[in-house]
Amino acid sequence: MNFQLLLTFAILFVSIALFLSDRLRADLVALLTVIALGLTGILSPQEAFSGFSRSAVITILAIFILAEGLQRTGVTEQVGHLLLRIAGTREGWLVVVVMLAGAFLSLFMNNIAAASVLLPAVAGAGRKAGVNPARILMPLAFATILGGMATLLTTTNIVVSTLLRDEGQAGYGLLDFAPLGLPIIVVGVAYMALIGRRLLPAHWPAEYLEAARQADEDLVGVYRLGEHLFRIRVPLGSALNGKTLAQSAFRERYNLTAVAIERDGQLTLSPAPDKTVQEGDIILFAGNLEELRQQDVEPYFEFLPSRDWREQDLESPTIVVTETVLAPRSGLIGQTLRQAHFRDKYGMTALAIWRGGQQLRTGLADLPLQFGDALLLQGPRERLRVLHAEPDLIVLGNGQEEVKLVPGKGRLALAIMAVTLVLAAISPALVGEVMLGGALAMVLARVLTMDHAYQSVEWKSIFLIAGMLPMGIAITKTGAAALLANWLITFLGPAGPLALLAGLFILATLLTQAMNGAAVATVMAPIAIETAQNIGVDPHSLAMGVALATSMAFLTPLGHPVNVLVMGPGGYRFHDYFKVGLPLTVLLTVLIISLLPRIWSLTP
Repeated sequence: MNFQLLLTFAILFVSIALFLSDRLRADLVALLTVIALGLTGILSPQEAFSGFSRSAVITILAIFILAEGLQRTGVTEQVGHLLLRIAGTREGWLVVVVMLAGAFLSLFMNNIAAASVLLPAVAGAGRKAGVNPARILMPLAFATILGGMATLLTTTNIVVSTLLRDEGQAGYGLLDFAPLGLPIIVVGVAYMALIGRRLLPAHWPAEYLEAARQADEDLVGVYRLGEHLFRIRVPLGSALNGKTLAQSAFRERYNLTAVAIERDGQLTLSPAPDKTVQEGDIILFAGNLEELRQQDVEPYFEFLPSRDWREQDLESPTIVVTETVLAPRSGLIGQTLRQAHFRDKYGMTALAIWRGGQQLRTGLADLPLQFGDALLLQGPRERLRVLHAEPDLIVLGNGQEEVKLVPGKGRLALAIMAVTLVLAAISPALVGEVMLGGALAMVLARVLTMDHAYQSVEWKSIFLIAGMLPMGIAITKTGAAALLANWLITFLGPAGPLALLAGLFILATLLTQAMNGAAVATVMAPIAIETAQNIGVDPHSLAMGVALATSMAFLTPLGHPVNVLVMGPGGYRFHDYFKVGLPLTVLLTVLIISLLPRIWSLTP
């Protein structure tokens, strides 16, 4: 081994360790890898920064913009609503239709975008059908991953195709993944509808689901908010008399949220911070009653008897209770509600947070928000429009509005996408140019503005891929790929090409459970290509095995952001993914390893 080869291995192992530890953001690790490869002289400056000009990066960037065009004109929402309207109320059939809708959208748009578009419609359909959300949201997430395996327009597939071109091979065409991907979708949907959904948790009791069939889902019951709702009366002589809610500092001093104020028989829901408190007022608070009782609050509060609460008690013709989830690229992630000035910005009060299957109902103001958090909100019904237009939040709860196509733009956006896909299929060598041209056509046709286009791009993914692609160059340039390929051939070669395919596939699948799939692809694809060339088989076969393996993110929520997106609204725990995902992973592994050689020959 030469010194540069040792350095490459050292940088590679440190990068993998940082990815697995999750101590640093994945995109930051990728950029640090670029710097390390450049400063050590393993790559020239042109090679180190070549990732930013690669066709893969341009293609992925364009897909974000094209998907945004379909979303802003309401096309994707209409597709989702159309499919869900035919689902009926049977849980099994609903799972099938939801998964087909998710797989269909992910054929031509980013998996996260497809799930984000369908999430509100799916949640609403589940409520109306009286189906536990936990039974349909994980199938939705898995469906978008399965659909992405059937098309070139998936991040990992694009990365592997680009690495093939780097080695002088033809890249994959738009439809090259379909012969394998379509059977994968069929098997995946059948498994989830017949077996997988039965392994999913049922977090809500049967009597609640029965009631939900008669009316919309009671979000107060789901979040168990009633356990933390209580009333107090402001007694005569109280020091609170004449102060506003903001001046009374209920949230800061006692961790309380004012949900309603009753005065002279008139109820004011979601009172504004400048609402004045008067003697005799009855205030409904959300908070910890026992903690409050232990504090010296006596001339301030007079506690009233407890009662049962339902969602309808907290709503009126002008006030609504709704549920939202943080969007994948939400600027709220990492911020507290106080830091984000949440109530001032959205006009809504956060009553509870659902995180990883647990309901959080106290201390919300200073709790850093996480991707996948679901928020129970109360506020003016008129503010729903603000929430629907806000890219940081996805509205799930009551008040879901029917999305209308922008006049004349919906068909135009569809036409631009259709022409772009046809041209990409005809000219696979020019996929980057064609997709970017389609994205710019959305702007020129005024479906989007340039600002909208910039905002639609998930820049974290762009920098992650641009940062990791040079690692693929380094692995090949220094001979690391050849060395690892020789080791692989030594251990598995005697068993034949099929064993090599199985070994590469299983290793890539395991890494994908804890690392970003694109990062795994940049490491494993050069090894697969080198192995194929050494044993004299078509590199496209082993490379496709790696590409599909990097989408097999079913065992943990860490494997793909779409799993994290549904984790909060579905109330899933870590082990739920393993329990449902393990049989699916084994089933698809057997299917792919059996079917792939029939499509891409492994014969030397």
